[in-house]
Amino acid sequence: MDLFSTQNILVHIPLGAGGYDLSWIEAIGTVAGLLCIWLASLEKIINYAFGLLNVTLFAIIFYQINLYASLLLQLFFFAANIYGWYAWSRQTADNQAELQIRWLSRSKALAWLAVCVVAIGLMTAFINPIFIILTRASVALMQALGMNVVMPEVAPDAYPFWDSCMMVFSIVAMILMTRKYVENWLLWVVVNLISVVIFALQGVWAMSVEYMILTFIALNGSRMWINSAHERGSYALSRQ
Repeated sequence: MDLFSTQNILVHIPLGAGGYDLSWIEAIGTVAGLLCIWLASLEKIINYAFGLLNVTLFAIIFYQINLYASLLLQLFFFAANIYGWYAWSRQTADNQAELQIRWLSRSKALAWLAVCVVAIGLMTAFINPIFIILTRASVALMQALGMNVVMPEVAPDAYPFWDSCMMVFSIVAMILMTRKYVENWLLWVVVNLISVVIFALQGVWAMSVEYMILTFIALNGSRMWINSAHERGSYALSRQ
C-alpha cells in the first residue's frame, strides 16, 4: 500500500521555496488526468478510463491530506465519468455514435450562464460554512465506515470568489463534456487559467505548471471540437 501514500516520493522538483516532493500517487494521478483530457479532445471514449483512475487517486490523496470537501468533489467526478462513458458509448441503429459534438442552443446557453452566475454568487457568499458542513459530513461518513479520521481545522478560503468560479465551472464543464457540447472546453480553459494563477500565488508551483499544460490541451480541444461541430452543421448559439 506504500504506492498510495503521499509520503512515497518519486522525485524532488526544484520549484518554489524549498522545492516540491512529487509522490508516486500524485504523479500517476496527474498523468492519468492529462491523458484523460487529451483523449477527450480527440473524442476517444477511453478518456473516461483514465478519468476514473485520476479522480480515484486524487480522492485518496485528498483523504490523506484532510481535504474532505475536495474528496467529495472527486466522488461527483467519478459518477460523471461513469455517466459520460455510458453516454458516449450509446449508438444509433446504424452503429453511429448517438451523441455528436455540437454547440449549446441559445436558450440552453443562457440557462447554464444563469446557473453559473447564481451558483458562483451563492458559493462566494457561503463557501466557508458550506465546506465546513461538507467536511463534517464526509468525516462522519468515513467514521461510520470504521475509518480513523478526525475533524480537521478548516481555515477560511483564501480566494472565495475565484475558488467558487473554479468549482462551479468545473462541475458545469464536466456535465457539458458528457453531453459533447463544445462549450465544455471553453469553460475548462477559464478554469485552468484561474488555477494557474491561484496555485502560483499559493506557492504550489507543480500544480500551477500542470494546469498550464492543461490550458494548452483545453485550447486545442476547443479548436478541434469547434471545427468538428462546424463540419456537422452545428453553430454557436443556434436556435435549434
